[in-house]
Amino acid sequence: MVRPSLPGARRSVVESLLTGVASDSCGEISISIYDTARLVTFVPWLIGHAARMRFLVLSQQRSGWWGGEDDYCLLPTLSATEALLTSIRRAENGEDSGILPGILISAADRGLRVLFARFNSGRTVSLPDTVAVEILVPALVADINNHLDQLGSQPLRGLEAWRGSTRLALPDYINGDSLVRLRDSVRRGQALPTKLAHSLEAMGGLARGLSSIQPVRGSVGCSPSATAAWLGAGRSSAAQRRSVAYLEAVQDRHGGPVPVCAPVPVFERSWVTATLLDGGVRAPIPSQVIKSLEAALGEVGAAAGPGLPPDSDDTAMALYALTRAGFPRSPDCLWSYRVGEHFSSFGGERTWSTSANAHVLQAFGAYLADSGERLPRYLGAIRQLSSWLSEQQRPDGSWADKWHASRYYATACCTLALAHYGGNSAAHAVRKAAEWILDTQRGDGSWGRWQGTREETAYALRILLAVHRPRHRGGMVEQATAQGCVFLLRSDPDHRPPLWHDKDLYTPVRVVDAEVFAALSLARTRSGIAALIERRLPCADKMAGMT
Repeated sequence: MVRPSLPGARRSVVESLLTGVASDSCGEISISIYDTARLVTFVPWLIGHAARMRFLVLSQQRSGWWGGEDDYCLLPTLSATEALLTSIRRAENGEDSGILPGILISAADRGLRVLFARFNSGRTVSLPDTVAVEILVPALVADINNHLDQLGSQPLRGLEAWRGSTRLALPDYINGDSLVRLRDSVRRGQALPTKLAHSLEAMGGLARGLSSIQPVRGSVGCSPSATAAWLGAGRSSAAQRRSVAYLEAVQDRHGGPVPVCAPVPVFERSWVTATLLDGGVRAPIPSQVIKSLEAALGEVGAAAGPGLPPDSDDTAMALYALTRAGFPRSPDCLWSYRVGEHFSSFGGERTWSTSANAHVLQAFGAYLADSGERLPRYLGAIRQLSSWLSEQQRPDGSWADKWHASRYYATACCTLALAHYGGNSAAHAVRKAAEWILDTQRGDGSWGRWQGTREETAYALRILLAVHRPRHRGGMVEQATAQGCVFLLRSDPDHRPPLWHDKDLYTPVRVVDAEVFAALSLARTRSGIAALIERRLPCADKMAGMT
């Protein structure tokens, strides 16, 4: 029987992923509309400005929005519209943006129209639970309203409708008080909480040269936009020059536009390593990856990247990846995140993360399994985490999470952790998750929140493959798995819609590719599923070489 993946093709995929994560200290993260627009506003003098302007204009949708589906478009559109208005005002003062003023005015006008239609309609605006949304939205709304206030008695043609108009309103449940308190604290000379450095741009002009902020390797909070806000026009001191070098390097990767977070080597290396090993990879993990993860683990764990505070999610995944790779480290540093029966991602968070707690469960479970010890404190935490995660499951069998737009991600994290380390008490939750997966498969074999995607399909497949009951519901698990694999083998490997939460949605490219590979690799080990794939896709070997 021909299996749906050639050994040579499998090696090339794995080698490419491992070589990439080992050699790339930044991480391959998709472009952010939000952050790119912030650089347009804060550092117009930085190399790549014209390319960033072109990117903003060209990425606007016909509808007038920028960004993702549903209300995920709100923050990117606020940011892009504010940046265009800033550029228009600069053009009035003779500055050249590289884009014809009429084009900028038209794009800004369309952005204003859709924003006013949404925010001032009286309808409920539901902002996604993305990073710092409660301070970034009020800051951008205030900046846009200030631009409108500055329109003169003879505004530029195309913006006449906004002279003397009403001002953009905030959603009812976001009043801006948090932003006001934070800005007052900055004015009084008080240091911001460490985690807020990632969103320093919300402080506006107060961020420029803020003495309480110490860039790490040039970056402020591992964020291009926060670094740009801190830097402003400054380029004279050694610290400022390092920040300029950081921004130049980050923008150079995409020819002007920037990602929402960079560099994030611990995040990328942990997730890719753990996922590939869970997918049955036998290739050795590069020593650079192992050493970097070991070095990242401090007294309170690891951070996703330099300038970010340590968190339980990256800590747990680094620990789990090291254990799976044969280099176990004690997970005792996770205790500092314990809150009752579960674990916080970091101090002072607004909402708990199911995926982070699932990863903590994996870290404890894998360490105990590797050591062969039965440590009471770990066993108690595993029981409590399993119970807590089961309680968070939705009635339909899925889980939701604050780090991802799709329930398929959270459901995969929770299901895989419970299936391997939750014991018999978690079996019911695992079966419910599989039922939800079977009930939500699309006609083309894919899964997805807004459309069928390779990423979400990979999560769904890994859930079904963890059930270990192929004849469940008359063989539907095998059939659904085979159909999902065929979708992965036939779909465009470069189509990776942004689904992960930061300040706006992003794609961790290598992490997503590792998930797809792991799902196909695991399916390949099930002879019944492989046979079904072969019947549906006779050229499976040829197609697999393209994944």
